[in-house]
Formats: sequence, structure tokens, C-alpha cells
Amino acid sequence: MTDVDNLEARLDGLPFAGPVFRSVLLIALGFGFEIYDLFLTAYVTPGLTKAGYFSEASLGAIAHLSVIGIRGSGTFVFALFAGLFIGSISLGALADRYGRRTTFTVSLVWYSVCTAAMALQHSGYWIDLWRFLAGIGLGIELVTIDAYIAELVPPSHRGRAFAWCQLIGFSVVPVVAFLAWMLVPTTPFSIEGWRFVVLVGAVGALGAWYLRRRLPESPRWLVRQQRYKEASRVVTALETDYGRDRIAVSRPNTQNQRPIDPPTNHKSERTRVVMLSVFNFFQTFGYYGFTAWVPTLLIARGISVTTSLEYSFLIALANPVGPLLGLWLGDRLERKWQIVFAAIAVAIFGLAFAIISVPAWIIAFGAMTTVANNVMSYAFHGYQAEVFPTKTRSQKIGFVYAWSRLSAAISGPVIVALLAYGGAVAVFQWIALSMGIVILSIGCFGERTQGHPLEFISN
Repeated sequence: MTDVDNLEARLDGLPFAGPVFRSVLLIALGFGFEIYDLFLTAYVTPGLTKAGYFSEASLGAIAHLSVIGIRGSGTFVFALFAGLFIGSISLGALADRYGRRTTFTVSLVWYSVCTAAMALQHSGYWIDLWRFLAGIGLGIELVTIDAYIAELVPPSHRGRAFAWCQLIGFSVVPVVAFLAWMLVPTTPFSIEGWRFVVLVGAVGALGAWYLRRRLPESPRWLVRQQRYKEASRVVTALETDYGRDRIAVSRPNTQNQRPIDPPTNHKSERTRVVMLSVFNFFQTFGYYGFTAWVPTLLIARGISVTTSLEYSFLIALANPVGPLLGLWLGDRLERKWQIVFAAIAVAIFGLAFAIISVPAWIIAFGAMTTVANNVMSYAFHGYQAEVFPTKTRSQKIGFVYAWSRLSAAISGPVIVALLAYGGAVAVFQWIALSMGIVILSIGCFGERTQGHPLEFISN
């Protein structure tokens, strides 16, 4: 075993506790504010619309997007996901070049500054422009998170690590939903309530940035940069922090370890890129086609703005449930099948949400759709980080994930057109079709990754 192999074996031998667990929690804290920002799109849009920021006069040149079917509040959604697309597809490689930790720090500050600037604007044009710029920072950040967690956590606990990250992140969704419910319809101190909702995310992200300063750099990234001494120091520090004696007792001997029950058919890197690009493009219609449009979908069914925000808040309470299931399920069931079963559930529960009329059942099926979406979310974030090599992991994650940002950007006019054509039922029929493509892409072409070292999977 070479020195490099020994470093990777030592890293994989660390328990998912102590410094490794704390690092995941710190990463998840920053992720929480990113989820806050992603989800505030759905909850502040009614307030922005009511204030007239999406009129043609307020949007200015951005109103010309109407020629491709993007108009009104759809420009706000489009601006965010267009930024996410550019950040993911063109800047994802930054973390491969400059390191996971450095990229984390810069992108989080970038997002926070741009979001704060957006909260101070008084026209739809500038609100959308700063939203676009904030999205670029988020795009880089979300890509780096997947690479960072996959490289720090031992194979036997990667599923749980992504579940923890998503649990903390999605626990923020009820917070933004509650703040929007309380603030968006009001004007505290004669200031539009939506501005306070936005500023909470910007200020909180700076706090998360401050706490993240103690995160270690990824030893695997350091090894690929031939910075072996630094990698060794990081691994040694992690071992020392946890306690060498405790590690010796708790971890298996990795000196001559070989993968147990290895996958029988390694896919080429190109095949993985195509498979995950198709998956990401269509999974977004199930995810953001529902979560980013819950209040609007409810309003389209004749429910008032205030009541729709109340229902949305109650549905949002289910967001942490999916990752909670992942703490138990994450490393027990092969990740590709977690994705497939979750997609089936999204299709079924989403269609029920569209046709049911009893308020309690609307909330219940909305909550179940949310849970299924979030099971799929933590599972695929871990999955797409596992199948690419460390040298280009961030770049490849960014490329495949960017297609979900593109489909999210165009989901606005698609949802609006479907609502006009057939109401909420037509929207969820499209979501069910998209989930069918997700099931086929991962179920038929995805490979097994459960419990295998990263270096084995990505070969």
C-alpha cells in the first residue's frame, strides 16, 4: 500500500463521529441558509407581486423575457435558476482548482452580499438582477458541498452524512415559511415584509461563514494536488481530535481491505455524465415544480393568498422528515433504489394532491410529496458525488447538476402554461411523467455505490 493509499484508508477508517461529524454539521449549517434562500422564492413571490415589482414597467428590460414565455413573477424564479445554472456549469471546477474550503468561503460571502443587496432594491429589474448574481454564488456552493462531504466521510456512513446535511438544511424551510406567513402580508415599520424575510437569510449566511472557518481542507483534494504533507497533517489532526486509541478499537483494519460485493459493471465516466444529466434535468420538475410553486398551485385552485401561505407553512413542516428517514435508511438500502422508490412516491402523492379537495388531505398529500422529494434529494446528492473521481469531482457534479438548474429556470413558463391548460392536474401529470424518466435513468443505468470506497467507485 502506497503512502497515498494509506492516507485514504486512514480517512475511510475514521468513525463518523467527533471531528468528521462536526465538519458535516458545519457544512450543513451553511447549506441551511442556501436552502432558506432557494425556498424563499416560493414564499415571498406573492408579496413581490402584490407590491407591483413584476409589472412590465418595474421589470424594465427584463420584461422582454416574455417572448420566451417568462413574465411577471416567473422572472424572479428564472433569475435565481439562471444564476445557479451558470454558477454550476461554468464555475464548479473552481473547487477542483482552489480547494473545497476556499471555494466554500468565497461563494457563501458572495451569496450573502448579493442577497442583502437584493433586499434593498425598489424595482423588479434590480431585484431580479441581484437574485441572478446571488444564484451564481449558490450554484458554486451547492456543488462544493456534495464533493466536500463525500470526500470527508467514510464509505459506511456517506448516506447518513448526506441525510444529516439535508436534515439541518431542510429544517430551515419551516422557518422561512413561517416568517413569510407572518411578514409578507404586513409592513413592519412601514417596510415591506418580504425584505425582512430576505435579510434574515443574508445575515444568517454570514454567521455560518464565520463558524466554517475551522473546517479542514479535504485530504483527498490535497493528495490530488500532490500536497501530501498537508493531507497527512489534516488526517493526523482528525485522528488526534477523535482519539487514536478509540479509532484503533472502532475501525476495521483497512491495510488490505478490498471492496465487498463490488459492482459488476463499472460505467464509463461519459455514461455517468449522460445518465445524471438526464436525471437532473427531469428530477427538478418533480422537486421545484412542486416546492417552489406550492402557494401558486394552491391559489390556482381558488384558495386565498393568506390561506395558501398558511397551508404552505403546514406542508413545509414535513421538510425535515425525509432526511430523518435517511438517518435510518441512508446506509441500509442501495442509494440508486432510494432514488427510484422516492420518485415513484412523488408521482403518486403529487397526483393525489392535485385532485383532492378536502383541506386536511391537501395538506397531508402535500406533506407526503415533500417527504418523498427530500428522500430523493439527500440520496441523489450523495450518489452523484460518489461516482466521479476526486480530481474532477466538483467539475463533473457541477456539469450534471447544472441541467437541473436549467430545467428549474424553464419550469416557470412550463408550470404557467400547464396551469393555463389544465390546472393543477396538468402540472402533476407532467411531474409524474418526469418522475418516470428519473426512474428509468437511475433504475436502468445507475450503478451500485453503497459502502464502497470512493477510489473504487470512480475507477
